[in-house]
Amino acid sequence: MTEQPTPQTSSTPSRRTLSTRARWSVPVVVAVAVGIGFAAPPLLATAGSDGLPTITPEQLAEQVAAAEQQPLSGTVVYTARLGLPELPFSKVTGANPVSLLGGSSTMRVWTDGAERSRAALLGDVSEYSVVQDGPQAWTYSSTDNAVVHYTLDDADTARYDDLAAKAEAGDLPVEGDLPTPAEAARQAVTMAKAFSTVTLDAQTEVAGRDAYQLVVTPTSQTTLIGRIVVAVDAATSTPLRLQVWSRADAQTPALELGFTDVTFGTPADSVLSFSTPPGASTKDVVVALPEHDATTATVPGALPEGVTVSGLGWDSVVQVAGVDVAGLLAGDPAAASALPGADRQFDSKGAQQLYDQFAPEKDAGSPLGTLDTSALYDQLTTAVPEGRLLSSALLSVLVTDDGRVLVGAVPGETLQALAR
Repeated sequence: MTEQPTPQTSSTPSRRTLSTRARWSVPVVVAVAVGIGFAAPPLLATAGSDGLPTITPEQLAEQVAAAEQQPLSGTVVYTARLGLPELPFSKVTGANPVSLLGGSSTMRVWTDGAERSRAALLGDVSEYSVVQDGPQAWTYSSTDNAVVHYTLDDADTARYDDLAAKAEAGDLPVEGDLPTPAEAARQAVTMAKAFSTVTLDAQTEVAGRDAYQLVVTPTSQTTLIGRIVVAVDAATSTPLRLQVWSRADAQTPALELGFTDVTFGTPADSVLSFSTPPGASTKDVVVALPEHDATTATVPGALPEGVTVSGLGWDSVVQVAGVDVAGLLAGDPAAASALPGADRQFDSKGAQQLYDQFAPEKDAGSPLGTLDTSALYDQLTTAVPEGRLLSSALLSVLVTDDGRVLVGAVPGETLQALAR
C-alpha cells in the first residue's frame, strides 16, 4: 500500500545512537514486529569462491560481528511452510502480523542504521506499519485506521537520555568482560562446530548483490531442523537472506526470509518520521523502561527463577514453570506480570500495558485485532495426555495441565517424555 502524504504530527530530532545493550528498551511488542523485517541468526561464517575473495569462517564472522548496522531500504519476502493446521482467519482481514504464521508475506523496511526504522507489512489493499524513533514507537493498521503510540513517562525518558549520553561517551557499565570481535567470532565458530557442520555453498546473488552462502547443518539426528542457509552480503556483511529446512523435507525451505531488492543509504526523513493518517484513531501506551543497573544486574547467562534448560545444542528444551495459559488467553494482566523474569524486565504496570495490546478481543489497532486467541490456541494445538501440543516443521511447544510450557526444535514426543 502506498503511503499517503499527510501532515507530520510526530517527529523527533536525530538522537544519539545507543549501544545494542541499551536500545533493548524499545517496547517489546514493537521490537518483535520490527525484528521480523531484519531477523537473522548469529552468523557463523564460511569461505568464498567464484569471484569473491576467499575467507575463513573466523574472518567472516569477525567482519559480521564488527560491522556497523547499515542504513538501508528494501523489500523483504517472508514465506512460512510450517505445516500448521488451517488457521481461523475469518476475523483477520487485511495486513496483519498473524498472517506470518503461514503463507507468503511482503514487507517494506527502512532503517537509518541507528535508532529510527520503519517496517510495513503489506496486504492486497492494506498495510500494517511499525515505526521506531528512539524510545518512541507507533503501530498503524490501515484496515482499522488505528494508531497505537508507545512512549516512556518523563522519568524514564530522562533515564533513557542519560543512558544515551553515557553510551555516546563510552561510560555505560558493562557486566563481565566483552571479547574482541575476533574472539567473539572464534567462540561462535567453535560453538557451531560443536553441534553442527559449517560448510560453503556456491557463491550466490541476492537482491542483485554478491553474497557468500553459509550452510549450518546440525549433527543431531533428532532435531527437527535439517539445515540453515544464510546469504551474507560480500560488501557490507549484512544478512540478505535466511532459509531454514526441516529434517522432514530437504527440498523446500520451511522458512524463508530475504530481500528481493535492497538499497544501502539513509532513507528520507519523511519515511522514518511517523504521521498520523487522516481520521485515524489514536491510543497512547506508556511503557516502563527496563532497569539497567550494574549494581543489581543479574549474572550474565543466568536464567529467571522458574526457567530451566535441558539437553544440548539443537536438542535443547526450554521449560517455564508457573505459566497461567488460561489467564493469558482470557486477558488477565496478572497472568502476564507473573511470568518468570517479567519483574526483571518491566514493573507490573509496564507488563500489564504491554500485555493489553495482545489480549483477546481488544480494540482496533491491536496486532491481533479482534481475533479470538482462545480459538486460535485450540486450532493450533492438539490434546495430549500431558496437556496441549503444538507441532510444526521446525518447533514444538507443549503446554501442560500443571502450568508448564516446554519449547524446543525437537519432536513433540520428546517434550511429552520430559514433561512426565
